[in-house]
Amino acid sequence: MESDFTFTLGPVEIGLSLITTWGIMLVLAIVAGLSTRRLEIIPGILQTSVESIVATIDEAITAVAPEHARQIMPFIATLWLFLIIANLVGLVPGLHSPTRDLSVTSALAVLVFFSVHWFGIKTLGLKSYLHHYLTPSPILLPFHIISEFTRTLALAIRLFGNMMSLEMAAMLILLVAGFLAPIPILMLHIIEALVQAYIFGMLALIYLAGAMQSQQLNSPE
Repeated sequence: MESDFTFTLGPVEIGLSLITTWGIMLVLAIVAGLSTRRLEIIPGILQTSVESIVATIDEAITAVAPEHARQIMPFIATLWLFLIIANLVGLVPGLHSPTRDLSVTSALAVLVFFSVHWFGIKTLGLKSYLHHYLTPSPILLPFHIISEFTRTLALAIRLFGNMMSLEMAAMLILLVAGFLAPIPILMLHIIEALVQAYIFGMLALIYLAGAMQSQQLNSPE
């Protein structure tokens, strides 16, 4: 069950999921600051680890959107790193993954929704970007609009449903089997958490790449 710990900030009620989300963002900011404050030619363990992570993410982004990798790298990398930590934080006793909260996954999906249009308009221009909704035929405009909202909804529900079911399944198995099988459950949680973070981030990357390349894809040769 979700913790009942909440407090109010004026008219706003702050729950554990939001607090955990703020905590994750703070940790990411601190690690980013420490790892980039004193860069060295011969890197230490922290710098080497960070550079390896950045290189891996950059390679994945370049494979999907080679022409725009540098432009969207900060957003996609931050999203991926946040999701990995958010999905795994449920392993900490007393905490739950904020991504098992529909409000959190909905906020992430809405962020991706607006980012897609922002990068698309910034890259192609407003007129050219909006024109791709009318191709190959203006008749398809309602379907394009519906698809924008349905895929955003699918992003939110997919991550929420998978993380919620994962934590509930782990809880039920531990209740039935006690601590006879903690390691398999732990490994399952880690693998599934990483897979869900990858899927969400990759879908966001594909949506961004599609929006930024739509003009090229739809223009005649």
